[in-house]
Amino acid sequence: MKLTFSPASPFARKVRIAAIELGLIDKIEFVPATVAPGTANDEYSKITPLKKLPVLILDHGDVILDSYVIVEYLNEIGGGRLIPGYGPRRWKLKTDQSLLNGMLDSMLLCRYEKMVRPQGSLWQAWYDDHWNRAWAGMARFENRPDVLDGSSFDIAQIGLVCVLGYADFRFADCGWRKAYPKLDAFYQRMQERPSVKISAPPAA
Repeated sequence: MKLTFSPASPFARKVRIAAIELGLIDKIEFVPATVAPGTANDEYSKITPLKKLPVLILDHGDVILDSYVIVEYLNEIGGGRLIPGYGPRRWKLKTDQSLLNGMLDSMLLCRYEKMVRPQGSLWQAWYDDHWNRAWAGMARFENRPDVLDGSSFDIAQIGLVCVLGYADFRFADCGWRKAYPKLDAFYQRMQERPSVKISAPPAA
């Protein structure tokens, strides 16, 4: 299998953590790819018209996207440890994963709004709205002891690690650690996991 990725992508990081936890990392070839708003990449568009990272390319050529589906695929072939196959917990975890993916989407849009949009055309209300979505999501997980206790490392915890890691990476002055001390304690504990250490983004 091949995975298109960037070391800075929190979505690719989620897949990398899952692959390590499931014992599949050695079966994946990592293919660096660059995508950016307003920048053409015709070759990558042939793989996925959405130009999103990551994409998993199977040995027979089929393509799986996006990170949400890739993790489910890896979970299935890797023994189902990260997402249960049935029952109430499955749907709770899938809902958590959707929320965390949405938070990352909003944070990425904030990043683009500040760093990519032409000078003088920043839409501040739009930026604030998306940032508030991510911030409110953190507030919700601050009060989720079932996610923060660390008794099992599942897709919700992986997604939360990627959200908090991306906040550190791209929004270092946002103050999430002070605002959410339980999330901070959770994140510090998670730094001890090899999969989290290995997949950390480069210095901003």
